[in-house]
Amino acid sequence: MIKYLSKEYSDEDIYKILEEPVKVWFKNKYKSFTPPQRYAIKEIHEGKNVLICSPTGSGKTLSAFLAGINELIKLSINKKLEDKVYILYISPLRALNNDIERNLKEPLKEIYEVAKNLGIELDEIRVAVRTSDTTNYQKQKMLKNPPHILITTPESLAISLNSPKFSKLLENVKYVIVDEIHALTNKRGVHLSLSLERLNRVANFIRIGLSATISPLTEVAKFLVGANRECYIVDVSYKKEMEIKVISPVDDFIYTPSEELTKRLYQLLKRLIEEHKTVLIFTNTRGATERVAFYLKQLGVEKVETHHSSLSRVHRLEVEEKLKRGELKVCICSTSLELGIDIGSIDLVILLGSPKSVARALQRIGRSGHKLHEKSKGIIIPFDRDDLIENVVLAYDAKIGKIDKIKIPKNCLDVLAQHIVGMALEKVWDVEEAYNLVKKAYPYKDLSKEDFIDVLKYLSGNVEDKKIYSKIWFDGEKFGKKGGKVRAIYYMNIGTIPDETAVEVYENNVFIGEVEEEFAEKLMKGDIFVLGGKTYKFLGGRGNKIRVKQVYNEKPTIPAWFSEQLPLAYDLALDVEKFRGEVKYMEIKELMDIYDIDEKTAKAIKNYIYEQDRYALVPDEKNLLIETFEEEKRRYYIFHFVAGRRANEAIARAFANYISKIKKCNVRIMVNDYGFSLILPKSKKLSKMNIADLFNIDLVSNLKESIEKSEILKRRFRHVATRGFLILRRYLNKKISVDRQQFNAETLLNYCKSVNHPLYRETLREILEDYLDIENALDYYKKVKKKKISYLKLDSPSPFAFNLVVMASSDVIFMEDKRKMILELHKKVIEAIKKV
Repeated sequence: MIKYLSKEYSDEDIYKILEEPVKVWFKNKYKSFTPPQRYAIKEIHEGKNVLICSPTGSGKTLSAFLAGINELIKLSINKKLEDKVYILYISPLRALNNDIERNLKEPLKEIYEVAKNLGIELDEIRVAVRTSDTTNYQKQKMLKNPPHILITTPESLAISLNSPKFSKLLENVKYVIVDEIHALTNKRGVHLSLSLERLNRVANFIRIGLSATISPLTEVAKFLVGANRECYIVDVSYKKEMEIKVISPVDDFIYTPSEELTKRLYQLLKRLIEEHKTVLIFTNTRGATERVAFYLKQLGVEKVETHHSSLSRVHRLEVEEKLKRGELKVCICSTSLELGIDIGSIDLVILLGSPKSVARALQRIGRSGHKLHEKSKGIIIPFDRDDLIENVVLAYDAKIGKIDKIKIPKNCLDVLAQHIVGMALEKVWDVEEAYNLVKKAYPYKDLSKEDFIDVLKYLSGNVEDKKIYSKIWFDGEKFGKKGGKVRAIYYMNIGTIPDETAVEVYENNVFIGEVEEEFAEKLMKGDIFVLGGKTYKFLGGRGNKIRVKQVYNEKPTIPAWFSEQLPLAYDLALDVEKFRGEVKYMEIKELMDIYDIDEKTAKAIKNYIYEQDRYALVPDEKNLLIETFEEEKRRYYIFHFVAGRRANEAIARAFANYISKIKKCNVRIMVNDYGFSLILPKSKKLSKMNIADLFNIDLVSNLKESIEKSEILKRRFRHVATRGFLILRRYLNKKISVDRQQFNAETLLNYCKSVNHPLYRETLREILEDYLDIENALDYYKKVKKKKISYLKLDSPSPFAFNLVVMASSDVIFMEDKRKMILELHKKVIEAIKKV
């Protein structure tokens, strides 16, 4: 049962439950409780599970901790404080853990001083951090003097549960706090949900979740507490005032030369930085982060730093400390500062390009205005006309509180396999008892008994010729650990984050260069891409190497920067589609008033819609446009599906698979958030009947056929196989290279497919549901069938298709090339409109 808490307690109500030293300390330091504290502290004190959603600087961390600290002080006063863990704090970020440790030790020290002045003697309350950085000496020290408050990560908790001695200290945990829970709606979070159920078997604890703005909160609450448990939601995200503006660096995105656009962008950034004390700039790629810092320094901006995941941990910590001390004028980052590390007082957040999600925009902009009463101020700067519309809709949705929905992975069999090995190390399990425990974790509430038994059979089976050895024994009714090396295998291979690697590219056994694995996994045989300024055709891959052949006069099917692009959230995509249809009939003034934009922005949007409408047709929630045009060697069919890149890629792959079978040719695809193109040889033509048939195919079976022919299956199978302990990342204290892991995975892939192995099924599930968003693809496929479909044969692509067409050009390597090509396409459109 999930309920929203509606009772806001007074300061006096809360003071009544606090011990004297805590009460006096709080009154001296804070004077009054903040909204999340008024709703949550008393409920947690009464033993309720609580999810707190509130902005940065609103005191939500203290909301979570105060009831527990108060209880520890009470035990300390009564000399009943034992050597065991009472409060368990879990965060996805190790850096955040160090922050929390510091932020707990300081108030505890202050409470001790207050107690001393009151003549109250307190026993020491110990706080410790246990992560992969913790040394063996520190771990031994924890066994001798256990911390009363333990700060850890999801992975370290899973290891602690199987530590014969340390696990005993967790058997009386009373409070479990999960911070940044919005960052755990992935396989790491699924892994944590099973760890919490395993802990729940031996300890009866209160669950407290802390979240930034996220939706739906009811789903996150279920994820926090597990199946069929009560949870109370504290939502005070609306209490924080927020100002979001969309500011374009130029009046015209088409006719402003590239150098001028760059110049105007950095002049705008410089002005905004000078007008504020400390500015945080978010880019959407790591490369852009360094580029922005370089240009700002060239303009004479001082105290500039960058922060992203490719930088060393030492560098990142230095930058965080400088921000806290107010020593920086501007910090540029990609996604690394989205999570709640304390970074001091930021008075402006700038987003360069769309963050692609309302929730992400609010999390980023929420980093400004550090105190609850301070306004969070954000400016979004678009880079083209699609970006402009997207950002205007996003800013509007953010203001009215319409947030895109998160999706938690379900029934992940690789994570399940990992935990079954961990459970087998604890004791001999009755199958029914273990199955019921797993189903209490929310992501596994619908797990079938067949899948559960299949995982047990896999883990207990030997396949000698494939070098697959059992980790557990299973007799049909019970299971337990098998062999002396299983504990070491579990400790060394735990976790859900795959090893990252670069993939080597070879032509005729000659090394050409490297591409990121995220890029390589998108390749299908025949795909064309640019590397080092030359164009190559993908021939196939084995292990961590791919084979290519240089081609001439061929256009890429995958742009080199594709892997770093964030995908547009499905809910936001639908709102953009609806906006397109509404704007067509709006006056400039009405558009300005409703969406809080200036006249320049409103005119740019109206002109874009007008050009599309006059030249072709505006695809919106009632009308679908399919356009076709020819080039020297290729024929393009562009489907204006506004579903976001993940759902669009699912539909595009299925369509391409179907067409390749009926036309007996290689069909290439290009995909973005607003549509996709099917690219055929010029000799192959789709009839209207062929296109009509596409709306009646079995989308899922065609998509599966496409996946089984692509590079992504091989690479994702390695990820799943390492998580599920089919392939090991470390063995006998040796690290197994990613190259060897990939080779081992490909050796086992056909065998696992032939026996319908649970980890093969999980690989398909992960690609379909987590990577490609099949659920929303099917939803959009159903919606699109109800639209009025217009099929237009054009001499040149329509304005809404420009970005898709430019992606497929080998001439487009730099931004100025893209802009030149769009300018040429736009001139053709304007000439055609004039003739009408």
